[in-house]
Amino acid sequence: MKTLKKILLLAAITAIGILAFLYWGSYEEGVMAGRILRISQKGVIFKTYEAKLSIESFGALRGTSPIAETFDFSVERRNDALVRELEQIALSGERVNIHYIKRYIRVPWRGNTKYFAIKVERSKKQ
Repeated sequence: MKTLKKILLLAAITAIGILAFLYWGSYEEGVMAGRILRISQKGVIFKTYEAKLSIESFGALRGTSPIAETFDFSVERRNDALVRELEQIALSGERVNIHYIKRYIRVPWRGNTKYFAIKVERSKKQ
């Protein structure tokens, strides 16, 4: 009986540790450059901030038109200053660099994507 309790306790501690790592851990950090197409608050039960960044990729051939590509990301609720700044930038249409992290799992109360903006910097080159 004591051995069973120890095994169950060890399994519970291990499960909690794994879930905590998956929830708070991140396995990618990076920067994306482009223009903010939209930022909005979405959700029925859990209201989250979702945004879309337009990235222009140019072809290898000179004179070709750019290929429109987008990058979807979320902003965590507690980061109101970043949300307000992204709203202003979306209205101005200026080019920005979005610093982001990618989480291991997506949970509905955090956002619709695994990518989360942590910082935005306005591009000096327009």
